[in-house]
Amino acid sequence: MTEAAKTTIDQAEVDRFSAMAAEWWDPTGKFRPLHKFNPVRLEYIRNKVSDKFGRDPKSHRPLEGLRVLDIGCGGGLLSEPMARMGATVLGADASEKNIGIAKIHAEQTGVVVDYRAVTAEALAADDEKFDVVLNMEVVEHVSDVPFFIETCATMVKPGGLMFVATINRTFKAAALAIVAAENILRWLPRGTHQYEKLVRPEEIERPLNAAGMTVVDRTGVFFNPLSNQWNLSKDMDVNYMLLAERA
Repeated sequence: MTEAAKTTIDQAEVDRFSAMAAEWWDPTGKFRPLHKFNPVRLEYIRNKVSDKFGRDPKSHRPLEGLRVLDIGCGGGLLSEPMARMGATVLGADASEKNIGIAKIHAEQTGVVVDYRAVTAEALAADDEKFDVVLNMEVVEHVSDVPFFIETCATMVKPGGLMFVATINRTFKAAALAIVAAENILRWLPRGTHQYEKLVRPEEIERPLNAAGMTVVDRTGVFFNPLSNQWNLSKDMDVNYMLLAERA
């Protein structure tokens, strides 16, 4: 495949999420796990960005003046909170339906987000640059992980950050994130994740390094059924997040 013909899009994955688009903002619907996951990832992002750019994470708008890309934004579950924290946010998704839902919700809540139905490679081709790129729960749904990671990395400004969150390709993840979550607990629709498309940390770190970025933090994330909430963890066997920095 030539460089010009390369794409990050897995059309089956786009179609799968497009079919569920109307449920993005229903906290009891098919995206309930993301609603549960949102507080821990938002706190992690806010704190790490504040540390990097010398902001007070407890201030009302700690991300004021920063440009943020939420790639694979879906219905905007991360884009809107980022904008409320003061960031100038571009929410990008390959699904027109997802972007339509995101735009409607932003209009209803009065949050300003620049939503676009566009691919990572199209944004990179337009030489878009950002202080922060959010690459959250996306890599397991693209067609070419190294190309996608490297493409996103080209859009990180010098001194900027990229966050990557996904599910590890381990037997433990298969048991918990697929068998249990999709088939037993029914937290997610069956088929949301395929084991062979899950991504190990080193498979993200290699293209990040190749693109001139350095991983500066790694953390696992686990769900505590007793407290009914997600927490950061040293265990990266299932869900995990990586933070990379461009010098």
